[in-house]
Amino acid sequence: MARRLVLVTGASSGIGAAFARVFARKGWDLALVARREDRLTALAEEMKAQFGVDSLIIADDLSDPEAPGRIVKAVADAGRQIDGLVNNAGAGEPGFFANSQWDDQARFIELMATSYLKLMHLVAGAMAERGFGRIVNISSVSALLPTAKAHMVYSGTLYPGLKSLLIKASEGLGAELEDKGVHVTAVAPGYTYSEFHDVNGARSTVSKLPSYWMLTAEEVAEAGYDAVERNVPLRVPGAWYKFLVGLMRVLPDPIGRFLIRRQEGKMASEAGQTASSGA
Repeated sequence: MARRLVLVTGASSGIGAAFARVFARKGWDLALVARREDRLTALAEEMKAQFGVDSLIIADDLSDPEAPGRIVKAVADAGRQIDGLVNNAGAGEPGFFANSQWDDQARFIELMATSYLKLMHLVAGAMAERGFGRIVNISSVSALLPTAKAHMVYSGTLYPGLKSLLIKASEGLGAELEDKGVHVTAVAPGYTYSEFHDVNGARSTVSKLPSYWMLTAEEVAEAGYDAVERNVPLRVPGAWYKFLVGLMRVLPDPIGRFLIRRQEGKMASEAGQTASSGA
């Protein structure tokens, strides 16, 4: 009997690669998706040597509207079915919305939201028919906190809103399929050690944060796997972020916004001091 297979997008590094390792350790075969084929190949070889699982390598770019269809077809053409899906591919769109080109925003929306929804739509029906499925959507704690300008500068004005959509979409699909054996979870991590902050230019700022602000990709993946197995609709990894989200739920919105912007100002000041000192 073939092992179950999980499709992981954005699997070449960071949270995606960590999810691939967790699922492989649990005995799942992998379909690894990202643009960097060499990294996917290296990860596949590592997982084969360490856990004895097989991997499909699918190099594709999920900012292309046709990519989800190609990816699902590639798995089917290999004679496999998708039993699990980890929607993780993503990037920032630094800068302000009003000063951007719409084509850039359209690609951003396709990558960060539409591709997730397309892949879910392509696989959810078959999962329900078979009576088993696991879907994990990587959201962000920014979707659960007052909006901060840092998100706009480094990740894009639309970033928190798109991540919010993934939470509600996960909750909705999970409720729709709750009696079909299909579990759907949104994972909302905070700052996580990954290439994301190098690509969007936030590394110097993030590196000044206290250690309790930072999560590892492994922590996020372990939390996400546990949540989807337990059929928990939303998981916020890390004690600090659980505290922040809980606090913001009970505080009046104006106070929450004030506290977030105060912290944001402190981070900006520290980053400015570092830059001026040449460190």
